[in-house]
Amino acid sequence: PPSQFPYHCMLLSLLRRQQCAAWLTKTKQLLAGGCSTPPARSPSSSSSRACWSSSTPARSSSSTSHKQASAMSPAPAVQHPHLVFWERTPPFAAYATAKLAACSLDVRSEVKGTKDTLHLAFSSGERLMGLPLILRYIVRAGTCGLSSGLYASDALSSTQVDFWLDYVCQNVVPGSGLEAVLQSINDYLTFRSFLVGHATTAADVALWGQLQGNPLWKKLKTSGKYPHLSRWFDYYAELPECKTAAEELVAMDSKKQKEAAAAAAQAVAAANAAPGTFVKKATADAGGSFDVGLPNAEMGKVVTRFPPEPSGFLHIGHAKAALLNQHFAEMYKGCLLVRFDDTNPSKEKDEYVDNIIKDVKDLGLTFEKVTYTSDYFPQLLDMGERLIKAGVLYADDTPVEQMREERLNRVESKCRGRSVAENLAAWEEMKKGSETGVNHALRFKFDMKSVNGCLRDPVAFRCNPTHHWRTGLKFKVYPTYDFACPFVDAYEGVTHALRTSEYKDREDQYYWVLKEMQKVWPGLPHVNMWDYSRLNFVNTVLSKRKLTWFVDTGRVDGWADPRMPTVQGILRRGLRIEALKEFILQQGASRNVTFQEWDKIWSINKRLIDPVCPRHTAVENRARVPVRLTNGPSETEVVVIPRHKKYEPAGKKALLRSSQIWLDQNDAKELHDGEEFTLMDWGNAIVKSITKDPSGVVTSMDVALHLEGDVKKTKWKLTWLAQSDELVDLCLLDFDYLVTKKKIEEEDDFMALVNPHTRFETAAQGDTNMRTLQKGDVLQLERKGYFIVDEPLTKPGKPMVLFNIPDGRTKNMTAPKQSGA
Repeated sequence: PPSQFPYHCMLLSLLRRQQCAAWLTKTKQLLAGGCSTPPARSPSSSSSRACWSSSTPARSSSSTSHKQASAMSPAPAVQHPHLVFWERTPPFAAYATAKLAACSLDVRSEVKGTKDTLHLAFSSGERLMGLPLILRYIVRAGTCGLSSGLYASDALSSTQVDFWLDYVCQNVVPGSGLEAVLQSINDYLTFRSFLVGHATTAADVALWGQLQGNPLWKKLKTSGKYPHLSRWFDYYAELPECKTAAEELVAMDSKKQKEAAAAAAQAVAAANAAPGTFVKKATADAGGSFDVGLPNAEMGKVVTRFPPEPSGFLHIGHAKAALLNQHFAEMYKGCLLVRFDDTNPSKEKDEYVDNIIKDVKDLGLTFEKVTYTSDYFPQLLDMGERLIKAGVLYADDTPVEQMREERLNRVESKCRGRSVAENLAAWEEMKKGSETGVNHALRFKFDMKSVNGCLRDPVAFRCNPTHHWRTGLKFKVYPTYDFACPFVDAYEGVTHALRTSEYKDREDQYYWVLKEMQKVWPGLPHVNMWDYSRLNFVNTVLSKRKLTWFVDTGRVDGWADPRMPTVQGILRRGLRIEALKEFILQQGASRNVTFQEWDKIWSINKRLIDPVCPRHTAVENRARVPVRLTNGPSETEVVVIPRHKKYEPAGKKALLRSSQIWLDQNDAKELHDGEEFTLMDWGNAIVKSITKDPSGVVTSMDVALHLEGDVKKTKWKLTWLAQSDELVDLCLLDFDYLVTKKKIEEEDDFMALVNPHTRFETAAQGDTNMRTLQKGDVLQLERKGYFIVDEPLTKPGKPMVLFNIPDGRTKNMTAPKQSGA
């Protein structure tokens, strides 16, 4: 670890530098004498990931070493090399180092590429590949690179810089070992401001760049685990050259996205013009935009897919995925497929399939067809056998925990070297579901040394004797998602597979699997991956495993409980589909991971329901106050008034007036003797007397109508109900978050964050007009909020159940409201 610096490695590097200098002198002499092939030298360290490539005629095997050695000396006079990178992995370190060293570079991003797409291209056709080698060149090529101290000032310090360049680029990468690496660097920086010496070097810039481009670092930085590394990072984040480099690369990516979207802009406008379609371009005020172009998309040929797993109901995150897939299908005049990923019979139920189809229809998706991964089980088994014969898959009976530990530590399985015949024999046992077969898994033979844990021989098939909801007991072995998804995507003709950015590490795996499949299945087409940010909300879990736990433990009343973030749950709570679509549209196709407040989506919802929903009145039963109107009507009066004063289609309602009325306790407490107030939809009244019990609770009031009074001058405008046997019994329900912490971290004890009190019930009575309300009707109980009817009046003695609909006025989606002024 860096805290115990490996001086033996530094010594080897130092000796190598001295050898390079002598070797370079000899090489120049030989070349001057007409020798076209440089002399051989010992191979460079196997730990180096960087290399040199050339488009010049073939050379001897020592050519690579020759070029690497040349890079250690002053750079040749090649003007403005091209720094080429994948558009999704900006070269922060290289670009910032170029600014610090005053090295002129032309920067170009590529749409097609991988995380390893980073090289420096020269006009001669030669390339420097790998970040360490590129940084070494930039420092030497810059007009002030060496003089600025970016490579330190002495051989030992320069060797330390070399070590850090290799160490950082190889180890500060996404993966399970990242946190341990960061902890070591944090410890190393406890009493240091710089990685090497007492000034900024290329090593510091390399580390800053790796962290700047790592989404996980942004999360880990706020955890408080790495105070010294965070302090160090903040310094470099504000260093002018680093800050400018980051801003320019981000702006460059944004500009390229806009250019890529230009070809699709006309399609977006045309789709907007079509009635009832959810494909419009968000404005800047809306906070996001879908005005981006998919790579390699052709008008009329784009096929997207929405692939839910039937192991639960759809939640709001799935809704974003579904609507985003539909958006791009419509944007390019293509089609959308809905495919159930039913490869795990232990978790899947036909109940989930039925409800997902209901959710898809509720979301208004227009799709070409519904398919199932189980439709392709025979083809998937065939593909498995082909890949075994090609040496890509091997059977492994390593216990699960041991396999997990070996993958973590990059240790190859003892079964990795099995012959094709042995693997085929084990595969036959797996298909039978025999005792031998169920102890095996089929694994990809990829790269157990890869820094990307997803490439360390992931599992492709597992045995599972469980009854499959669709195929019964016909199959005993099932493909994993990692195996099935690339094949079925390509087999169904999907052109663009959209995935949330949390699975970005799996993109390399997806393409690798697809490439191996294409070798043994001729004609299998290419699929483009495209990632977007996952939709996260504060105080909300969207993990299907955790949501299932809430259901199974009875903490909620099923997947459609209004406290659940499922599509059915939030619609039952009173969210309009139009509000959900508009909210997701405002998020745009951004890849920035954020945690959204619920108030925003509920504010949109309020804007949609407030102009049209009817108004009604309710008084809570608890300590309600009987009020006598000393000059009220001698008999009950009926007055017909609008249900919504500004929306005539809401209809009319009957208002009962009598000399005996009810007020809410909280309202009555605000009034004083002699005070004038307004009875809504009637007129002003003046308090004559108030009776209270010893605890201060108002028990009765006498008031006198003062209808000639000015309602604009009163402080209190109160709702009320005439005392009548015709009032409707109500059960008003309000809800709180299921978890108490805004943002749940992976290391949090989830059970300790579960909110024990999330359901709040209030008994009340409503006006007689509410008898006609039906399930799903939305209304406003004046001065109490918006509600949706969950259970209408059906049986005598059973109250109507209303769910409170949040209005977005507070940051809490579900904070229980108190009635009052």
